[in-house]
Amino acid sequence: MRRCHYLVGPSGYPNFGDELIAATWLRYLAVADPEADVWLDTHSPGPAQLLLDGLHPRLRCTDTLWRLCAEAPSADPWEVADWVQSAVHDPGRAPRWDAGIELLGRTDVVHLIGGGYLNALWPRHVGLIAGAAAAVRRSGGRAAMTGQGLMPFPPGAADLLRSLTDRFAVVDVRDAPSAELLAGGTRPTCDDVFLDPPSPSAGQAREFVLCVQSDIGELPPSALAAQVLGLLRAWDVRPAQLAVVEGIPGVDRTIPALLEHELDGAEFHPFRDVWRHGLPLAPGQTWISSRYHTHLVAAAAGATGVALSVSSQYYTPKHRSLLDLGSGWTLADAGTGDIPERPGGTGFAPQVVRQCFEAKRSVAEAVYGTRVPEDRGGRLLRRFRR
Repeated sequence: MRRCHYLVGPSGYPNFGDELIAATWLRYLAVADPEADVWLDTHSPGPAQLLLDGLHPRLRCTDTLWRLCAEAPSADPWEVADWVQSAVHDPGRAPRWDAGIELLGRTDVVHLIGGGYLNALWPRHVGLIAGAAAAVRRSGGRAAMTGQGLMPFPPGAADLLRSLTDRFAVVDVRDAPSAELLAGGTRPTCDDVFLDPPSPSAGQAREFVLCVQSDIGELPPSALAAQVLGLLRAWDVRPAQLAVVEGIPGVDRTIPALLEHELDGAEFHPFRDVWRHGLPLAPGQTWISSRYHTHLVAAAAGATGVALSVSSQYYTPKHRSLLDLGSGWTLADAGTGDIPERPGGTGFAPQVVRQCFEAKRSVAEAVYGTRVPEDRGGRLLRRFRR
């Protein structure tokens, strides 16, 4: 009988970081267990199926757990967790999703893949943790969560989180505050993307890269645009030296659009091109990025930059986790008006990327119970063999 691996994550919005995490695990499973059935439970299964098509030969997408979270009677984490667990144990409470709940009951692994979606910004998502725990009680399989960034967590729900994760075979987080929240001896490793970080671009890449969002944070776009303009002028960046990257379609165009009169000649990389062809990466670049995963990927490729935190509770812990690993970037709070000097350095040292890869591969082997031989193909298994 085929093994059934059930991944849970927020793919398909789309968001570069979320899609990259899902793609990383699908590439891993394509090598580790290509014959298994692989399901991805996400809020946007249609777009996710298209974006991730071909990365595992038996990938299919659904949205059962996300639907159950949305159907809970309130957004209170305790009520959401109770409702989702009840529905998984008694599908008659949610008959519209009976087929999906039945699938959950025959999974070998339910894996909450990494990211920053289990926190106070989206309190209903605690139901994803509860649903995974309930599913493996039915199936006899194993639940796992990897590379999670849990801060800020909903007030009053820490004990609920600990109770639910006690039922997980693997609990892995990417930053120290998340590990402290669990208070059970959990040690942070790193983000799931370190299992297979993208390589630098094959073609020409510009010296400066900008990726600043407008979707999360307390500041109006005009304030962010003013700070970005101050950085570009202080560093004497000419438009012909600059690339602009879109991590979420539309959302990451707002700030550059306000600066359009200053960016004539800059190179624009929409999400579509970034997803198809990769980020415009090169060692020695200087980035200005509010997005966490562009910080991670650029630093892994040998680039430095300024991490512009647009939310002290949400983004500062994310960026700081990469600084603590040795990205060498400068952390700046958005809206302060501070104009840091152009940073030097070359991102993560190669041995740090290798150590993170090895740590993440150990987590992957603990989740899926398989050790992948290093001669079975796949970029993720070849790039650190030396």
